[in-house]
Amino acid sequence: MSRPEDADKAETKADKSVAGRAAESPIREEEAARRILHVDMDAFYASIEQRDFPGKYAGEPIAVGGDPPKGVVKAASYEARPHGVRSAQPAVEADRQCPGLIFVPPRMEVYQEESRRIREILHRYTDIIEPLSLDEAYLDVTDPKKGPPSGTLIARRIREEIYEETGLTASAGVGPSKFVAKVATGQGKPDGLTVIRPEAQMEFIAGLPIGDFHGIGPVTEEKMQEIGIESGADLQETSEKTLRRRFGKRGGHFKRLAMGEDDRPVKPDRERKSVGAERTFSEDISEPKEMLSRLEPIAERVAGRLGSAGPEGTPVRGRTVTLKLKSHDHDVSTRQTTLRRAVRSREDLMRLAERLIQRPHPPEEPVRLLGLSVSSLTGRKEGGEQLELDFDRE
Repeated sequence: MSRPEDADKAETKADKSVAGRAAESPIREEEAARRILHVDMDAFYASIEQRDFPGKYAGEPIAVGGDPPKGVVKAASYEARPHGVRSAQPAVEADRQCPGLIFVPPRMEVYQEESRRIREILHRYTDIIEPLSLDEAYLDVTDPKKGPPSGTLIARRIREEIYEETGLTASAGVGPSKFVAKVATGQGKPDGLTVIRPEAQMEFIAGLPIGDFHGIGPVTEEKMQEIGIESGADLQETSEKTLRRRFGKRGGHFKRLAMGEDDRPVKPDRERKSVGAERTFSEDISEPKEMLSRLEPIAERVAGRLGSAGPEGTPVRGRTVTLKLKSHDHDVSTRQTTLRRAVRSREDLMRLAERLIQRPHPPEEPVRLLGLSVSSLTGRKEGGEQLELDFDRE
């Protein structure tokens, strides 16, 4: 992999206009605003494969994951993404969308080792690190271990050191909150840096499409648009009362984000009680076979999160797997199994999901939401067979 001659050309206007000045005038110690970094590796799994096997994969559209028809994409190279290939996508769909797509078997041990090396670089600047996955983390550098108290300069140094020591590129966002920093990262990808100063965050938030807000998926986005909310500016102008009436407690959360009120701390080495993922669909799903098909990418996402949910991004397994089903009229039910042998893989999760869908009987009502979660987490490999199946209803 070759780095662009001008690494800053991928940076957004926000970085060019704000970070450039920061290089000359670092943020002063007395300023009260937090300095939150969000660092996200670019196409992490795929980039490692292109780095390690340049003769086979450099410049090629590749998808790390299982082959069609049953496989799921774990990561896609930037050459594949313009064709619509994305993570957690069924491999058969990705293959259809991108002629010539190369499927590469994942090497999780290699990705975990690279993640450890990157985490060591982050720790040079702060110990307040909240890993989100193997390739993504929040950092609080308000009071850094070394270097000037400038989120911009620290982010640049981190990106440079990651590239120099691993040959991989990372994108980063800098802002006064986790929400702003994370969204900023996405605007600079790949290999970019976006900086949002505290005084600029309201304007930045106002310009965001409503779908960029934390917690707003396709279904909620559609409901927002039905009442005329298309952007952050619209959300800022909508009363909290209106949002709560339409979206419940989440409406208050959306309003706070729109007004720049996000004081969530960066939580180092957070101990998770469970790991899960869910998805709401735009139409009812009534056939168990279709439910299983929709659960494939959800199981893939959960398996990926389990791969880095432990301390310092280490993998964990879990002994309790829960299937969540929500009907179109918001009736929620859960089906749960507890195991002697802790599991982590997508294959194990899908095997258990299939049993949970069928037992004690297939869902009687069509569903609008499906979710999988894993709890009773442990970092150890354990042997044994399934213990029991329990079925609970909320």
